[in-house]
Amino acid sequence: MTKWIDSETVAGLLRPGMTVFVAGATAEPKEILEGLARQGQHCAGVRFVCVSIPGLNQVDFSTLHPETDSTVFLSTPGNRESVASGRVDFLPLHYSAIFNYLERHTKIDVAILQLPPAGSDGYSYGISTDFAPAVVQRADLVIGEINQQQPIPVDALRIPNDELDYIVACNRPVPTMPTATIDETALEISHHVSQLIMDGDCIQIGIGAVPSATLTALSAKNDLGFHSGMISDGVMALAESGNITGNNKTLDPGKIVSGVTLGSQPLIDWAGMAPELAIRPVSYTHDCDVIRKIDNFVSVNSALQVDLFGQVNSDMLKGHQVSGTGGAVDMMRGATLSNGGKSIIALAATAAGGSTSRIVPALSAQTAATALRTDVDYVVTEYGARQIRYLPVQARAKALIEIAHPDFRDRLRDQWNGLR
Repeated sequence: MTKWIDSETVAGLLRPGMTVFVAGATAEPKEILEGLARQGQHCAGVRFVCVSIPGLNQVDFSTLHPETDSTVFLSTPGNRESVASGRVDFLPLHYSAIFNYLERHTKIDVAILQLPPAGSDGYSYGISTDFAPAVVQRADLVIGEINQQQPIPVDALRIPNDELDYIVACNRPVPTMPTATIDETALEISHHVSQLIMDGDCIQIGIGAVPSATLTALSAKNDLGFHSGMISDGVMALAESGNITGNNKTLDPGKIVSGVTLGSQPLIDWAGMAPELAIRPVSYTHDCDVIRKIDNFVSVNSALQVDLFGQVNSDMLKGHQVSGTGGAVDMMRGATLSNGGKSIIALAATAAGGSTSRIVPALSAQTAATALRTDVDYVVTEYGARQIRYLPVQARAKALIEIAHPDFRDRLRDQWNGLR
């Protein structure tokens, strides 16, 4: 039977040797985490597992106690130093593989997540579902932090009341994320990306300046579909203006499918009321066998670097982990299997104030490839778009140099010739 407890009591339920899953995104149980931080002695010998969203989830679990362990899948500003020092274990896995790992390949003793208030049919996972269903039925203890301000989506998975062992009351605003600032470069890139997206296509896109600009640039498109790991304010705007209808989707027609909600308070409010929004776990949103059933599926993802072989680096800089693999590769591979699908990588041509080219001759020995050269259809910068999938090695290098910043093109040609 479910028992109400206060946040301070949760720490006393933990024991050395336990593995504790803590939900991320807007399902992060902040009330309970604050209680754990005040009672760090109970976290000694405990391993915390979490998929934190950069810019939203800030907790570094290794700081709770010197003998606390932590496993993460994304390096964030909050845990980056601990990842670099080895204090935190970083696992480089695609989103679909993280779900599989949590569901089948690691024990979960305790699952802690924030949920909306109960409805007549139990508790909803809410507007951020992603990985929680992988662990809730496996955990020996499930602790729900019930937030009165969490909306209850119309179409989301439910947790039967008897799945929750303990519940903690809370009443605090759902975390929001500011919209990225869109500069001239992002606008140029979004213009080129939008030309690759046709009326009726189903899109996947992330968050950031280029995705925000691209969503704005799609305001002239009709009957778009949407299937992605996350939903942002730009998606809401396209849905409300009638650009996203899902009428042509060959799977989930009329539905906007997403795993988490990341954006403003108006977006959070909308996500709790929109009948067309379907909140689904990673096992659905990032499953290539699901995505391949969606005709004309277009994935749009960003990168830190693309080399002249077509390899993509999205998560490392100078040998340091700065983010993680995330769900991009799942989406890219699903797009390549979709009838009429496209996999697009969009990035600015330079970094560091224009002093460094993001198109590089080859990824450095210190840099792991996030996506293979076989995963990419199009690469887009502010200087244009090039389809590279069906180009031979020399021709794809030439095409990528053409969309590098003009100041670096001659050097890239010389460096490429030196590699041959």
